[in-house]
Amino acid sequence: MRRLLAVLVPLGTLILLTFTVYLSPSWLEMLRLKGFDLLHERYPRAYDTASPVRIIDIDEESLRRLGQWPWPRNIMASLLDRLYAGGVGAVGLDIVFAEPDRTSPALFLRQWKQNTPQWQALMESAADFDAMFAKALAAGPSITGFVLTPDGKDAPLLKKDFILIGNDPSDVLENFSGAVVSLPSLTEAASGNGALNSLPDRDGIIRRIPLVFRQGEQLYPSLVAELLRVGQRAGSPQIKTVGSGGATGEADVGMGNNILSVRIGRITIPTNKTGDFFIHYTPHQPERYISAWRIFSGDYDASQLEGMIVLIGTSAAGLKDIRATPLEPLTSGVEIHAQAIEQVLEGNFLSRPDWLQGVEAGVLFGLGLLLILCMHYLSAFWGAAFCLTMLGAGIAGGAYAFRAHHLMVDTATPALCLLIVYMLESLRRYIITERERRDIRNAFAHYMSPALVEKLAQHPEALKLGGEMRDMTILFSDIRGFTTLSELYDAEELTRFLNRYLTPMTDVILSHSGTIDKYMGDAIMAFWNAPLDTPDHAALACRAALEMLKAQEALNTRRQQEAAEAGTRFLPVQIGIGLNSGPCCVGNMGSDQRFDYSVLGDDVNLASRLEGQSKYYGVTVILGERTQAQVPHFATLELDLIRVKGKTEAVRIFSLLGDEAVAATPGFATLRHAHDAMLAAYRAQDWDAALRHLEEAEAQGVVGTLPMQGFYALCRERIAAFKKTPPAEDWGGVYEAKTK
Repeated sequence: MRRLLAVLVPLGTLILLTFTVYLSPSWLEMLRLKGFDLLHERYPRAYDTASPVRIIDIDEESLRRLGQWPWPRNIMASLLDRLYAGGVGAVGLDIVFAEPDRTSPALFLRQWKQNTPQWQALMESAADFDAMFAKALAAGPSITGFVLTPDGKDAPLLKKDFILIGNDPSDVLENFSGAVVSLPSLTEAASGNGALNSLPDRDGIIRRIPLVFRQGEQLYPSLVAELLRVGQRAGSPQIKTVGSGGATGEADVGMGNNILSVRIGRITIPTNKTGDFFIHYTPHQPERYISAWRIFSGDYDASQLEGMIVLIGTSAAGLKDIRATPLEPLTSGVEIHAQAIEQVLEGNFLSRPDWLQGVEAGVLFGLGLLLILCMHYLSAFWGAAFCLTMLGAGIAGGAYAFRAHHLMVDTATPALCLLIVYMLESLRRYIITERERRDIRNAFAHYMSPALVEKLAQHPEALKLGGEMRDMTILFSDIRGFTTLSELYDAEELTRFLNRYLTPMTDVILSHSGTIDKYMGDAIMAFWNAPLDTPDHAALACRAALEMLKAQEALNTRRQQEAAEAGTRFLPVQIGIGLNSGPCCVGNMGSDQRFDYSVLGDDVNLASRLEGQSKYYGVTVILGERTQAQVPHFATLELDLIRVKGKTEAVRIFSLLGDEAVAATPGFATLRHAHDAMLAAYRAQDWDAALRHLEEAEAQGVVGTLPMQGFYALCRERIAAFKKTPPAEDWGGVYEAKTK
């Protein structure tokens, strides 16, 4: 079930994301547009200084020199006359003149409503600025503007109707019910009349420019479309829709009313389905602008504008024609029209075909499947590297398509979706890893200290066959006389007894950073310095051994009380412990199906032999020579040179009596002096001196918590035997162990 969920969850998420990309809800479309903005910033259209488009700018300086806005219409008429004198190709007014000029003398006199012949004569001779402006409009290729609104009843004057090639595209165009129009006398005098409306997206940024608008059943051109028509002296524009397949060879697919292109004169403009196209902006270029006041200056040569398309608009902040584009947060609305015309004349069109969205969804699904598949087999690092490589390749491909082919390929939303799939798959793997760590913690918490368990949880890859060489300390412990002790219990009671005994012993070992290797009935095997590095492993093992003896005493006290209350026989628990240090191989030993984390080596075997010799020597804890060398500050006494079974070389062994506190007592110092003197005399075969020093040592009694009387009794027996039968000349004080 887990394996099935591991496939279905990321796959289901990928399918959901793929359909989301294909359906493209509004929030996702905004994300896509933001991605295109980044491409736009990186690869803007290069400005051509020879571009035949200029802006006559009613800027702040022009307002300062020529007066506040609105200017009298005779000034506008004079401006047009000067432009025509220079031979401009077309003039577009990005301004609506909806009301009569209140500064016109004729209008001023008519407001007095005088009926005398003299007054009538004065009115007839007074200048009419609106008439002067209309006359100027009629004298050249001029285009007036209007603004379509969602309410109202006014309808703009249509100069040229569209020719439809295919179905009527009205259904795909937004319907405006009203309009703010210029004075009829001005519109009728002009060569064209176009809508000034822009198409800002939800974030207020203008990325597209429309060519076609709709009011009721009538289609109207934009200012850009009219300027292109009048500038070419062309006839009616042609709208081509998807449904024109029978006449043009286009496949009749999708919505038959979607607009494919608009042809104006000799120029065909590919559009989106609503008759607009994406503007490929250039950064702001001062060369595009001519301040309006300069046209009136005597030194300006208007012939520089010969044949050009000229727009009259404003960049003055107070006139509120400031817009946002992908490149500029504040730019004049007239510049947007100018840049659109430049782009059309250059033939530089950004393209985003309708089928591209489906291709993007398909590519997303394919790459997502590949990502899910690869992450099942790759490590976290290589999975992340593969995901980043895919994202980088996709973004680079989208950037190349935009720069080289002006193709607007969406890389932002597929990249986001792939990241979601990657993060979901990474989350799944994280959950699995945490589950494995939890299982490891649960499995090893009974054998290792919490710190060791945590390390294995952090690095589960360590749980594989194989080992490493480490300097370690090994502990073996066993209950002496366990056979006799077990006779007191039946099988169930014996199990409870062992659990009661092993639990505190295990707690002591784990609390001292030890690792439980195994339980062998009543025996315990443990080690230090693996899997975590523990520099003071010998000292920790010795402290654990001393604490185990305290735990033994506490257990015996409780058992004795219980036996007294129950009226049963009491036998105390007495343990022997062997400790040895040295290089060992530690790791996972076993088969591919089952293995244990264990330790192997000669020093492990020696530790086991030392535990077995503790009963013979009559002491509780025996240390190997290497262990004792690492704890010189502990209370230890040398016992013997012994050649254990299976070893050819003799080793020096020691008894552990206590920690640093015991070693610092005067009694231990006296004991050690007598003890070392006894051993020296013993090995020198000075038996009388050995007995004398032995008696001095025995007189010290119990030092710390561990008595030495048993060992001294053994020494007395040996001395007596050697007095009768001296050892061989090459004896050297070595004892040959008879048992393991």
